[in-house]
Amino acid sequence: MGGLNIEGRLRDRAKVLGGKVALPEATDLRTVAAARKMHSSGVAHPILIGDQDGVLRSCREVGLGPKSVEIVDPMRDGRREQLAQLYYTKRSAKGMTREAALDALASPLLWGGLLVASGAADACVAGAVYTTSEVIRTGLHTIGMREGIKTVSGAFLMILPNFGGRINHPLLFADAGVVPDPTPEQLADIAESSAATFHRLTGETPRVALLSFSTRGSAESESTVKVVGAMQVLKDRMVEFAYDGELQLDAAVIPDIAARKAPGSPLAGKANVLVFPNLDAGNIGYKLTQRFAGATALGPLLQGLARPMNDLSRGCTADDIELVAACALLMGS
Repeated sequence: MGGLNIEGRLRDRAKVLGGKVALPEATDLRTVAAARKMHSSGVAHPILIGDQDGVLRSCREVGLGPKSVEIVDPMRDGRREQLAQLYYTKRSAKGMTREAALDALASPLLWGGLLVASGAADACVAGAVYTTSEVIRTGLHTIGMREGIKTVSGAFLMILPNFGGRINHPLLFADAGVVPDPTPEQLADIAESSAATFHRLTGETPRVALLSFSTRGSAESESTVKVVGAMQVLKDRMVEFAYDGELQLDAAVIPDIAARKAPGSPLAGKANVLVFPNLDAGNIGYKLTQRFAGATALGPLLQGLARPMNDLSRGCTADDIELVAACALLMGS
């Protein structure tokens, strides 16, 4: 993924898809400003979900003509019965009744998930107001998991200003937002999802490092045993991407050190997807890279769902929302 502006390339690639993005926080001015950006740039066709009167007020405040976007009012839309039936079908085994499903459709977030599940939208982006747990739970209840994956995880696309002689170097960090202490099977799920995410966002071949404080048995602990177990799961699954572990960070990303610490590694010190052994390490790692190296952090990008439903930081800007929407469309492509 060459060029000096990876964010611009993400937007350009998303434009080609012509996708629809559901935005359930449509009375939040940042979200409506992001919809204006999506419409004017052509990144996506935004669907604003919320009380129609409130959405129209927000549109006026940010200078967005209401005819520029699709507005969905959960209490007035003619698809309520259809989507309530879809939700009931998905949740009836958990005790959901038809009446409860219809009542639940008062939620714009639930509408967003169901529009994606029904194919009326290509992705949903929320989290400026809703919590991460609300976004994940809605995604699980409406869209469900991708085949072969049982773990939802959170990744960050990190764009380093300069690393290894490359300007604007992309790396993917996971899990940095969802699973506190993944099992070997969950780590393997995270590795699989992250490889797919990195390829879809950058077009580059993923090279996945399962990180530890140890390199290939140089130390042993409960944590290293877990990473070694994840390696075995990936081997049993016969995944097609290059991976290695357990590796210390320097052995994963510095070729000279890899040659000494992990000779013969299929990554050869050129990993571009970093899978951390737990949420502490992943979250600290991405923030260190963001703050000390001046990297751009795009995410958290939710992985593992059958179709894209992405989270946002509640401190996000309109630009952040537009870019996460572009990423969501690419993740579903």
